[in-house]
Amino acid sequence: MATAGKVIKCKAAIIWDVGQLPSVEEVEVAPPRSHEIRVKIVATGICRTDYHVVKGIFANIDYPVIVGHEGAGIVESIGPGVTCVKPGDKVIPLCLTQCGECSCCLSPKTNCCLKNHLYEPIQNLMPDKTSRFTCRGKQIHHFLQMSTFSEYTVVPEASITKIHNDAPLDKVCLFGCAFSTGYGTAINYAQVEPGSTCAVFGLGGVGLSVVIGCKVAGASRIIGIDINKDKFTKAKELGATECIAPQDFKKPMNEVLVEMTGLGVDYAFEVTGNIDIVVTALKSCHLGHGTCVLVGEPPAGAQFSVEPILLLTGRKLTGCLVGGWKLKDAVPKLVSDYMNKKFNMDALITQTLPFDKITEGFELLLAGKSIRCILLF
Repeated sequence: MATAGKVIKCKAAIIWDVGQLPSVEEVEVAPPRSHEIRVKIVATGICRTDYHVVKGIFANIDYPVIVGHEGAGIVESIGPGVTCVKPGDKVIPLCLTQCGECSCCLSPKTNCCLKNHLYEPIQNLMPDKTSRFTCRGKQIHHFLQMSTFSEYTVVPEASITKIHNDAPLDKVCLFGCAFSTGYGTAINYAQVEPGSTCAVFGLGGVGLSVVIGCKVAGASRIIGIDINKDKFTKAKELGATECIAPQDFKKPMNEVLVEMTGLGVDYAFEVTGNIDIVVTALKSCHLGHGTCVLVGEPPAGAQFSVEPILLLTGRKLTGCLVGGWKLKDAVPKLVSDYMNKKFNMDALITQTLPFDKITEGFELLLAGKSIRCILLF
C-alpha cells in the first residue's frame, strides 16, 4: 500500500491518566519493525477490561495508553521477517501470544506462551520495549500489544492471526477476547459434558459466551447469576435454563445452588472478576467432582482463602486464560465455525456506534445497558 514504510496519522482514543475516559485524538503510528504488522482496524468492541484500565485496577500499566483488545481489521503493511500474513489480509489481533517456539507453545497442556506480555514488568510496550504511538510529541503506550482503539495499530507477529476473507469484521472482532474466552472456557477448557449442570456467575459478554458454550456442549441445566436482572432475557435467549439474582435471597448463592441441584453443580464459572465470589462459586460445585473455573480477571494483588476440606472431597478449583485456546491456531477455526452457523454470537452485540462516540459506548457499559458495543472506524 502507498502508506507502507511511512508514519500514518489517524484517530485513536487515549486514556491520559487514571480516572479519565478515553478521548479521541490524532496520533502518529510508526511503521512496523522486524516481525511486526501494521493493521487498519475496521471494528472493535468495548470490554469491561478496558474500563478497568481507566480505573487503574491493573498493575504494571503506564499512562497515557491506547486500550482496546477486541478488534478486527486489514493488514496495511508488514515488517521484515513477517511470513504469517501479507498486506490486504483480514486479521484479528490476539490478546495472548502464540510464538510457536517456546516450551509452553510446544506443550498441549497450556496456552500461556512465554512471549506473553503478562510476564513483562511493564505490560504495555512492544516486545522491544518501545512504542509505535505518539501524540503531541509524547510517547503513548500500547495495551496487550494490540491497542485496537486506534484506526491503525502495530502488533507483534506472535499476536495476530489471518481469518477468512469473507468474515464480517464488525462481528468477528469479538473473537479477540469476549467470545473466545467464554465459549472456550466451557467447550475447550472445562469440556462441559452433555447432561451436566452449570452455574455462570456474571452475565456480561464473557459470561454469556460461557452460556453459549455450555449449551453447545449439551448441558441440561445452565443457571445464570447476576445482580442485573435486565440481562436475564438475553441469557435465556442464548441458552440459560434459568436465571437468579443474589439480592432475591437471604442466604448465600452457594446454598441456593446446592438446594436447586442436590449436591451442587458440575461446573461453576466465575466470570465477574470479583474475588469475593470465588469461594461462593467453589462452594456451589458438586462436593465430590464439581469444577470451579476462574475466568474473570480480579484486581492486581487480590487474594482469597479456601478451606482445604472444600477441595479434599474432590472439588477442583482452576483458572483459564482466554478459553484455554492457542489463539493463533484456534481463532481462524472459530471464525469458520461461526460462518458455518455452529453457534450464533450476534446477540451479544447490543449497539454499533461510530468510533467518535466511544464515550457513549463506555457510558452504556457502565449503565448496564450494553453487552457489547461495537465501534466502527
